[in-house]
Amino acid sequence: MSALDTHVAVHKGNSMLTEKRDLRGGKSLWQDYPGGAIRPRTTLSRVTCDVAVVGAGVSGALVALALTNAGHDVVIVDRRSPGSGSTAASTAMIQFELDVPLRELSDKIGARKARRAYRRSLQAVADLSDLISKNKLACDWRDREAVYLAGNELGPVALRREAAARKSAGLPSSYITAQNLFDATGIERGGAIISQGAGELNPAKLTAAALLSAKKRGCRIYSGHTISRVEGAGKGVVLATSDGDEIQCSKAIFTTGYETVEGMPKAQFDITSSWAIATRPVDAKQLWPGRSLIWEASDPYLYVRTTPDNRVIAGGEDSSLKNPNRRDRAITAKSEKLLNALNQLLPGRGFELDYAWAGAFAVSPSGLPIICTIEGQPNCMAVLGCGGNGITFSMIASQIVESWVNGARDPDAALFEEAGK
Repeated sequence: MSALDTHVAVHKGNSMLTEKRDLRGGKSLWQDYPGGAIRPRTTLSRVTCDVAVVGAGVSGALVALALTNAGHDVVIVDRRSPGSGSTAASTAMIQFELDVPLRELSDKIGARKARRAYRRSLQAVADLSDLISKNKLACDWRDREAVYLAGNELGPVALRREAAARKSAGLPSSYITAQNLFDATGIERGGAIISQGAGELNPAKLTAAALLSAKKRGCRIYSGHTISRVEGAGKGVVLATSDGDEIQCSKAIFTTGYETVEGMPKAQFDITSSWAIATRPVDAKQLWPGRSLIWEASDPYLYVRTTPDNRVIAGGEDSSLKNPNRRDRAITAKSEKLLNALNQLLPGRGFELDYAWAGAFAVSPSGLPIICTIEGQPNCMAVLGCGGNGITFSMIASQIVESWVNGARDPDAALFEEAGK
């Protein structure tokens, strides 16, 4: 789950259900597990480069790494410190499965396009795993299966049909009965879809490692600078900061989430608030077999994963709440609901709360990301990873952007351009 205006909190040493207090002003789980010191430059002045990337979160980091690996001179600029914003709020469940089921997506955009979107997402997870391995990005990557539980939106019959649609599309998913589900996870539900090709990681470590790898290849990273104006300049682009500094580049990529630049199709997405918790570490024997990623076909829904130090991360309770202060004040109540739901899903463990945080993320009607050139801004591209597959979409975006910068066109580019129309 991704978020940009991130409001995070920490509650350590006591169960939230036994001690309530103001949780604002803390930090998310990932901020206690830094991936390495990134020392960005603060004095920008006048800079020239091949490509400027605006936004130093996970999307910007993966885009910058792809471009530096391809030999381009890259500059990254962000008004925040690297890896903050949406990256700090992510729960980093890396799946090919989209928020919108395949059969529903087929109704929205057509069966051929829906199958392509799912297959590209599956390939992106594999590509991300390969990228992490080849570039030796220390980010706690673990291969996982994903289990999609029957719920109040899709029951066992609907999940059987979804599994059949996925099988016909060549996706590694299959339906399992209630008994097989219990044997695999210890969870009692009417049935589920189990999928291969998923994973989990630490998003702060991934972002830091990707940025450091890009930096070793010459990428320059600046923080504390807000881009206030974008202007065409011949065959290139000039990015002006609020301090009067400038970046002159041939191409500009905006990986700023829903904080969009002029020309971005804002009407095609909405902002949703979400909440997440992380438990205290438990004995590994208390966790479910295989430590699969688990999520529900329900509203409200719950999703859970583990960490290397035997915590359980749970998230959900999404709402249309947009005011950041109200979202922040809701952390206590939402965290109680998430902890209760987790203990009901996996009874007998007595999970206790350690961290709680909240943030906002963008959603598109199709659940697909928006990756497109920006109307009225030549040589500029925007990346908006809508929905709960932000890091998977970041990988896709890095590939589409690399092709575009190299003067080529990714074969699936139209899928993600259309998501913004």
